[in-house]
Amino acid sequence: MSTPILYLQNVTIYQEKNPVLTNVNLEVNRGEFIYLIGKTGSGKSSFLKTLYADLPLTDGVGNIVEYDLKALKENDIPYLRRKLGVVFQDFKLLPDRNVKENLLFVLKATGWTVKEEMDVKIDEVLDKVGMKNYQTKMPHQLSGGEQQRIAIARALLNDPELILADEPTGNLDPQTSVEVMEVLRKINENGKTILMATHDYALLLKYPSKTLKFDEGKVFEVVQRTV
Repeated sequence: MSTPILYLQNVTIYQEKNPVLTNVNLEVNRGEFIYLIGKTGSGKSSFLKTLYADLPLTDGVGNIVEYDLKALKENDIPYLRRKLGVVFQDFKLLPDRNVKENLLFVLKATGWTVKEEMDVKIDEVLDKVGMKNYQTKMPHQLSGGEQQRIAIARALLNDPELILADEPTGNLDPQTSVEVMEVLRKINENGKTILMATHDYALLLKYPSKTLKFDEGKVFEVVQRTV
C-alpha cells in the first residue's frame, strides 16, 4: 500500500489566528485529480497556503510529499516547495522578462546551475503545455490563456509530486478555460497529482472528478450525480 501524497487528520486551519476550517480529515493518493469548491471566503486559498507552508500548521496532523507540516522548519520550506507545483489565478509572471527568462529565474532560484540542463528542461515543460515556440515572448504579448500555460509550465520545472492550482481558470473566458483544463488533465493522466480550487462548475460537469466542498468551516466530499 503506497503512502498517501497528502494526509491530514483533525487539522484546523487559521487565517490571522481565526480558524477558517476545523476538523479537516483528508487522504490524497498519488495520481488523483481533486476539485476544491466553495464560495469566496470558504477557506480554499487558506487550505492551499497551508499545504505549501505560506500559513503554518499548528493543530492536527499534516503530511505532504513526505514532509511533516507541523514540524516544518523555515529552512525546509524551499525544499518542500520544490516538490510542489503551484499555479495561481493571476499567473504571477515577471513582466520585465520573457518566457524563457521567467523559467530560468525559477530554475536558478531552486539550485539549477548547468545551462544545457536548464535549456533542455525549459523545452520539455513548454512542450508539455504547447508553448515551445514562445520562449522569447514577453508576458504582455501573451493572451491570458497563454500566460496560464506558461504558469503551468513553470509549476512543472522541478518535476513536482503534487500540483496545487488556485483558481487557474478564474481570469479566463470559457473556451480558454477548457483549453487550460485540457492541459491539466493531460498532466494528470501522465501521473501527476492535482488539487484544483475552482468556481467554474461547468468544468466539473465537463471533466467530472473527485470533489471536496468547503462550507461553513468544514471540508467534505461531494458525490457527483450522473444523469
